[in-house]
Order: sequence, then structure tokens, then C-alpha cells
Amino acid sequence: MEINKYIDHTNLKPDCKESDIIKLCSEANYYKFKSVCVNPQYVSLAYNLLKDTDVLVCTVVGFPLGQNITEIKAYEATLAIRDGASEIDMVVNVSKIKDNDYDYIKNEIKALVEVCNGLTLKVIIETSLLTDDEIYKVSKVIKESGAQFVKTSTGFLGRGASVNDIKIIKEAVGDFDIKASGGIKSYKDCINLINAGATRIGSSKSVLIMEELNNE
Repeated sequence: MEINKYIDHTNLKPDCKESDIIKLCSEANYYKFKSVCVNPQYVSLAYNLLKDTDVLVCTVVGFPLGQNITEIKAYEATLAIRDGASEIDMVVNVSKIKDNDYDYIKNEIKALVEVCNGLTLKVIIETSLLTDDEIYKVSKVIKESGAQFVKTSTGFLGRGASVNDIKIIKEAVGDFDIKASGGIKSYKDCINLINAGATRIGSSKSVLIMEELNNE
């Protein structure tokens, strides 16, 4: 298994510097990770650093709370794509899940799908805030709405991804992509989540994971 190809090498810290993003991109190119995931202000920098490599540039929209209105999320995505992002990780409006307003969620995702125009859209559901039933229901809505991934967590709230989360999502969506993120710190974590059904791993500890693997 080429674990590096599962990994979105991530730095979304609010205090990260330009030098941190340059380092992130250098590491991603060295280890041949699937993508780097950066905040929107750094998309252009990451794109220019990685445009001659196979590493994709991913960014976040409505991050980390998901409480922006749909039009703002759509405009964020539009600007990110303009700057070179080829993957968008959007935070769903968790309040609407709690209100059982799945029509709102479906319409919001569809609006982002239209903006992405074939580029990969991952929808972050923040599993630590949801019941198992809510995880199941919203995952089905995401698949029906035209996005490419269900993503577990922002990594900013609660416990992050769990094997149980992935199993519930997998039961809901079947043959569909799932990104596990939040609190993933070891090769064992990655393997357990992949075995449960994850097809992508988001981690800020990617280099440590690779070093652990290489030292085995």
C-alpha cells in the first residue's frame, strides 16, 4: 500500500507563516503526498510551488465552523479555484443537521458542486458534534448531492476521526470516497481508518507517519 498517496499533508493553523507553507510543500513533493491542504490565503503560493509536481492543492471553505451563508462559501470556492486549488474541503452547516434541514444542506452542496465544475469537493461533517444517526443521514445527502467525498472533521473541534465514524459513513454511502481527518498521528491510525473504509487521510503529522513507516 502506498500510504503517501492517501495523505493530504495539512497545515491549517491560524498562526502558520509563509515559511511553514513552503516547508509543507517541500515535504509533500519529497514524500509524493496526494495533496497539501492549506488555508485560502496560501493557495496561490502552494500552487506556484507545486505546479510542476503531481501534488494537488487543496483548501478549505467555510472553515472551521461552517456557519457562513451559501453565497459566501461559493465565492470562497470560486476565488480558491482561481488561485489554483483543485480540491475544496467545505464545512457543512452543522446547525442545519441539528434542525433536520437536509434540504438546505443538499442545496448548499449543489451550489458548491456547480462552482467546482468537476473539481473534487469534500464535505466536512464534524462527526464529534453529531449522533450516529446524524452522521448516517448527512453522509447519504452528501453522496446524493454530487460531492466526491464525505470528510469527518476539521481537526479544530472535538475528538477528530474515529474508526466507528468511518464505518457509519461507509454503511451510508457504500462505494464512495471518505476522508478521515483530525487526530491522525500514526501509521497504525491510518491503516485502521483505511481498513474501515477511508480513501483519503488528512493529517498534519504526515512526515512523522512516513518516518515511522520507513523505520519499520
